[in-house]
Amino acid sequence: MSIEQALAFHTEAFRAVALWTGLSLLFVLFLSMRISAGRRKLKVSVGDGGHAELTTTTRAFGNAIEYIPVALVSLAVVAVFYSAPVVHVLGGSFFLGRVLHAWGMAQEKQPAAGRMFGMILTYLPFLASAGLLIFAAVF
Repeated sequence: MSIEQALAFHTEAFRAVALWTGLSLLFVLFLSMRISAGRRKLKVSVGDGGHAELTTTTRAFGNAIEYIPVALVSLAVVAVFYSAPVVHVLGGSFFLGRVLHAWGMAQEKQPAAGRMFGMILTYLPFLASAGLLIFAAVF
């Protein structure tokens, strides 16, 4: 592979990372805005004020913050070794999983299907990324 080809390969892979990072940032902002709106509506300054609805929105945000940074770091490292389509499959699956999970947490009846499918679409890209990265490191 020539230097030009390698640069094009990595540029496309990192553009894919940029897409999923940008969408994840917007999603985190959306989840944060839901908390702010809920606190204004319920007149709560700090915490959840004992309101289950606010506890749920806060946990959806917290859960996203727990998973998204690790996923984005892994996507960036995957982009060093693999092509843009691989990054898109992993990033898209993970992002969809986070959206489904947050939506599922907002459902009254629990456990909601969206929450369960969201966790599956979080775990599978994590496992796939781990496998790909270990493979890249060993072989």
